[in-house]
Amino acid sequence: MSRATPDFDPASVDVEGFLRDIRALRTEIDASVSEADLSHLRRLERCGRIATVLGLATCWVMPNPLSAMALSLGRSTRWLLMHHVGHRGYDRVPGAPAERTSKAFAKGRRRFLDWFDWMLPEAWVFEHNVLHHSHTGEDTDPDLLERNAEGSLRDTSRPLALRYFQLALLAITWRASYYAPETLASLRRKRRPDGPLTREEWRELLLSGYAPYIAWNFVLLPALFFPLGAWAAFSALCNSLMAEVLTNLHTFLVVGPNHTGEDLYRFESSPEGRGERYLQQVIGSANYRTGGDLNDYLHLWLNYQIEHHVYPDLSMLQYQRVQPKLRALCEKYGVPYVQESVWTRARKMVDVIVGKRSMRRLARLGTSAPGVDSIPDVA
Repeated sequence: MSRATPDFDPASVDVEGFLRDIRALRTEIDASVSEADLSHLRRLERCGRIATVLGLATCWVMPNPLSAMALSLGRSTRWLLMHHVGHRGYDRVPGAPAERTSKAFAKGRRRFLDWFDWMLPEAWVFEHNVLHHSHTGEDTDPDLLERNAEGSLRDTSRPLALRYFQLALLAITWRASYYAPETLASLRRKRRPDGPLTREEWRELLLSGYAPYIAWNFVLLPALFFPLGAWAAFSALCNSLMAEVLTNLHTFLVVGPNHTGEDLYRFESSPEGRGERYLQQVIGSANYRTGGDLNDYLHLWLNYQIEHHVYPDLSMLQYQRVQPKLRALCEKYGVPYVQESVWTRARKMVDVIVGKRSMRRLARLGTSAPGVDSIPDVA
């Protein structure tokens, strides 16, 4: 794993040189796009389908962890596909069918085939692809966890055990309890700047998001097994509910720590120019262990977060290719490249969310908030 530079000074970076090399690396990446990227995507899709079939084929026998984990992996795989296809990662791949490009994936009725989740795909695309990636680590970033946790979770006057319990409840429900309404709220703010969700918007979320997901996963799916008996239907329901908890835990574990920790930066203003933006994306993000399809699949390819925020529209195979090159580029310019195990990053995320630690602040490049003018060693 890499180490961040203890005495890092953002003002010391040759931002223009950094920008030139990032653009040159992008040209190199684009030249390597081939049908192999699509074949790689299809292999991962098959893994998700096999997991889902295994879960469905066994979920009626009895409540059991194997069925729940298989169903969960299938649901998490569809999240992985939405993240990378929705980011235009396969729009330029030769031979990619329309339904595996951002123009058609999860659009209209294909939502139920491609990414059937609690939230509306168009709301997620705007919240994540547009707002989060355009304002990473800024106060206008809807996914800035430290700010979102202000109040009850970071309120140190409340018992720490209670804050941990509240965070645990969030982790096992977050796609429905947090992300679905937050993504719709972000899309709503695009339409109308102020105010909470209206009654009509809550109705839209209920009818288009919550109701279909609940109906399929917790009503219709168990009902399919009633011909085998009440026990079979009950077992299918239990396994589907356990799969939902596991999917929430899995996605929360790999999504939440990407931009949260006492060794990562928050930014009090927007960057001036493309070079500063790339620099902010790097020092405001963290990777997990990278390399190997199995490792990367279990991390849902969110272990390449630094590369993803510099080049958001690459295929998953291209992230594996570019990661060592971007890391070397950061070392060349003295830019901290934070990479640790997902478990270490999760601990650091939890410490920030419950108020035990705080993230670093950067007013402008070279101007840190008092007391946070360096990044500590990262194992």
